[in-house]
Amino acid sequence: MGLSDLTADAVSAAMSEYDRIGREAFREKYGFGAASTYFVVRDGKRYDSKAVAGVAHGYLPGRKPMQSSEFTGGEQSVARRLRALGYRVPNERLDWVRDEVILACDILVDNNWVYMGANDPRVIELSALLQKLPFYPPEIRGDKFRNPNGVGRKTADIATHHPDYRGKPTKGGATDREVLAEFLEHPQEMRAIAAAIRKTLAANAFEQLPQAPVDDEDESAPEGRLLQRQHFVRERDRKLRRKKIADYLRTHDRVACEVCEFDFEATYGERGREYTEVHHILPLHASGETKTKLEDLILLCANCHRMIHRSSPWLTPDQLRFLIT
Repeated sequence: MGLSDLTADAVSAAMSEYDRIGREAFREKYGFGAASTYFVVRDGKRYDSKAVAGVAHGYLPGRKPMQSSEFTGGEQSVARRLRALGYRVPNERLDWVRDEVILACDILVDNNWVYMGANDPRVIELSALLQKLPFYPPEIRGDKFRNPNGVGRKTADIATHHPDYRGKPTKGGATDREVLAEFLEHPQEMRAIAAAIRKTLAANAFEQLPQAPVDDEDESAPEGRLLQRQHFVRERDRKLRRKKIADYLRTHDRVACEVCEFDFEATYGERGREYTEVHHILPLHASGETKTKLEDLILLCANCHRMIHRSSPWLTPDQLRFLIT
């Protein structure tokens, strides 16, 4: 008994009652407060999501409406269940991901770290660009998602934490301060990353990128998640993998990790023959969209590969060799 029992038909029936008697009467009848963040949308009309979910329970056979005190609303409960049933429940408070903050810092560099308003052409252009990033699907984006007002506020969140700013800083977030610090410490590298992200978005190259496994994707990776996914795709190219293994076997009897020298075949027999992972030594923002050469690749066991990717910045093979010797 609970949200997991809800059906799309029951939710639709509750929304129809909402339409018949009106929002205030609906909430008063069933004892729900007004929603402030999460609304379920049907035919362009917004409905208080928690109230609709609670009342919908009463439209199930043999069930009663749930009271507000019997369950929690929000992203991980009501919103998630209603989306699973095919309804759109936007979230107006989606956190800025690292890629977005990198792009915001990039336009601030050109403005001498002075924040910009919603009418600034650079803010308007960035707002349009951020709509293309794939991290938040359309069904959870609110109507104001990354609009010029929001982008302008984000430039203020970043710029007011710059060491040269003399006024009172806005609240901002940890990612804002982290990326700002990296731009100040490594300006050329961070601007190159921003340019690579822009190039990827302009080419719509991200549309062919699969979602990286959660345990692989590092939200704090210097280059952001979009370029990191491209990096993973390059590493998992089967044709390149076969070519690299063949090249390695020209000078070695068997495949082994080029860092720790672990030999899967020696341990697991035939099952482990030529079992290896391929690591692309240069990240995308450093190499650009160039044709991958075999010398750009290195064969690694799963453990060494994971250690290289585990934290930012990624280790080089030589750095990892030093750690284990």
